[in-house]
Amino acid sequence: MTLIMDGKSVAKKTEETLKERVETIKQEKGYVPTLATILVGNDPASATYVKMKGNACERVGMKSLKVELPENTSTEDLLSKIRELNSSAEVSGILLQHPVPPQIDERRCFDAIDITKDVDGVTCLGFGNMSMGEKAFGSCTPQGIMRLLDYYKLELEGKHAVVVGRSPILGKPMALMLLNKNATVTICHSRTKDLESHIKKADIVVGAVGIPKFIQGEWIKNDAIVIDAGYHPEQCGDIDLEACSERSLAYTPVPGGVGPMTINTLILQTIEACES
Repeated sequence: MTLIMDGKSVAKKTEETLKERVETIKQEKGYVPTLATILVGNDPASATYVKMKGNACERVGMKSLKVELPENTSTEDLLSKIRELNSSAEVSGILLQHPVPPQIDERRCFDAIDITKDVDGVTCLGFGNMSMGEKAFGSCTPQGIMRLLDYYKLELEGKHAVVVGRSPILGKPMALMLLNKNATVTICHSRTKDLESHIKKADIVVGAVGIPKFIQGEWIKNDAIVIDAGYHPEQCGDIDLEACSERSLAYTPVPGGVGPMTINTLILQTIEACES
């Protein structure tokens, strides 16, 4: 019997607990956690994501502080705004929406976020701490995937995981999180030669390459755990799930699998930042 890892329902259940934690903070501290979201420019998809994050804050009783900056913002202007939010006692967590306009040094701006407010898990220092098994806020999508695997009690230790994708906020942290749980990890990407041969050996496949149905369903062996972290306008992910979902041990549907857990993890980590 194939298990469907329903991120939407897990996120919804978790929100009930998060509401209680927010209420406890309000009773004990006299204020609620606040997530500052920074949107630079007018990319419609980014604006939609920021709105979804604001709605998630409202659902659990948190505040969201929306910072919108013009398309022609400079790196220095953005750094100045980040420093202001770092020093604000009101702000529990800071999210800089990716991508930023090309004239901005995105990495420099990510790394300017105070590590105690890096609730999106984007700083180099946070990544380093996470990879060493130290306390850190994980990058939200891979951390959300780990929470989903934990919720469904799927065994990772000793399993061979193949992560297809190497981005600094998804593929790389995903591989290290799995390694920290004693999986044996192979990292592949869009330029890997003979990708099929790597995937055929995998007990766990993570699609994080950003190309629709790039990973063929027939490459995936029976009883594998299949995690699709992609989402495209064609209403599909990075894996051809139709050709493998029924043969898998467990899989994340698209949509409704990984996506809801990403935002839910952002909210959870903002609450944790406020609690500490």
